[in-house]
Amino acid sequence: MKRFLLLAAFAALPLLAADKWVAVWAGSTHGPYPSGNPVAQPELGKILAGNTAEDMTMRMIVKPGLWSQKLRIRFSNVLGDRPLTLDGAFAGVHGSAGNLLPGTNRPVKFHGGKTTVTLAPGELIFSDPVDLPKAADLTDRRLAISFHVVGNSGPLTWHAKSLTTSYLSASRAGSHGSEETADSFPFTTTSWFVVDAVEAMAPANTRVIMGFGDSITDGTASTINGDDRWPDFLTHRLRAAKTPGVVVVNAGIGGNRVVSPEHYDKTKPIAGGPSALERLERDVLSLSGITTVIWLEGINDLGANIPPDAIIDGFKQGVARMKQKGIRVIGATVTSALTATSSAGTPEKDAQRKTINAFIRTGGLFDAMADFDAATLDPPTGALKPEFQPNSSTGGPGDRLHPNRAGYQAMANSIDLKTLLPR
Repeated sequence: MKRFLLLAAFAALPLLAADKWVAVWAGSTHGPYPSGNPVAQPELGKILAGNTAEDMTMRMIVKPGLWSQKLRIRFSNVLGDRPLTLDGAFAGVHGSAGNLLPGTNRPVKFHGGKTTVTLAPGELIFSDPVDLPKAADLTDRRLAISFHVVGNSGPLTWHAKSLTTSYLSASRAGSHGSEETADSFPFTTTSWFVVDAVEAMAPANTRVIMGFGDSITDGTASTINGDDRWPDFLTHRLRAAKTPGVVVVNAGIGGNRVVSPEHYDKTKPIAGGPSALERLERDVLSLSGITTVIWLEGINDLGANIPPDAIIDGFKQGVARMKQKGIRVIGATVTSALTATSSAGTPEKDAQRKTINAFIRTGGLFDAMADFDAATLDPPTGALKPEFQPNSSTGGPGDRLHPNRAGYQAMANSIDLKTLLPR
């Protein structure tokens, strides 16, 4: 993948010394549309003709882990092959369907006040700070980020598996981001396009915990619009434990691997996107305020015939890079895929999984351990517990690889909160 250029544009506004930028939402991008693993995705072929957007307005619905009156939004053309021009960008508090709460929509500007921005292929850019209106407590509210694609987008950088409904105008329908109703957004998607992170101005003692990994962090088999991935349940636990100033963000990608492919080629994309090691700078180290990472990954490497020693070496490389930035890294044991229909479902692959888990538990690499395997394992069979299998997204029996809503709750409940928030 072409090395990206990260630009941060700031408005000339005074900021309190006690405040800092922190990541409050992430939607790790992984490929040019349609390469990816969406869930419950409507057919978009007639809307995104030729897999591109043309003179279209997108309204992406995301859920910040913390709200502030001052936010900034990162837009991505990392996997595009031509300049991407956006204008008519707005951010407001989501109401219902594609509607916003009246009076909350605010313009999003770039490079100190410009309403139009062009992102070169491979480029990321933060918007200027957006001043949202004063409002009542917005905890658990969603943010609606609207923007107009000028001309033809070319290949769209996206995150396939949002498990959240967002909204699209018709193709060649013009700019409608300023509108607070859903009238101009008749189409839906369960993916995020172009937007890949939101940061907020927050008190200096704010701590950010990131879930980093594959589809089991991304939330496969959890509920559409239910916010019940394991990082979501961890958020609920932290709130119940009265730990203010802690944010959980999710950097999972369905199909992601630790070390493979060695170099991601956007002209020959794979659904899981660039490896964890290749995307580490973009998705973890370049975001603000990350203090702890919970890393759950490896089952897709095993399915791709990557040996355990190579996966463990990848963990060592990634942990070393994160610790150089002062980030604590918690290793999560890999959950069982035994009897799953995937290539990782064989007894041989399960034995390799156990080798990786033994290292995570006893290898001394990680600052702490989250035993997701123990929380989800059915000891008599060696597979996932039966009650964690009916699929919460689309129904059906489950795939014996991805936990459902109940399984994700059990995973979050198994985390020792003291390991996340050491004194």
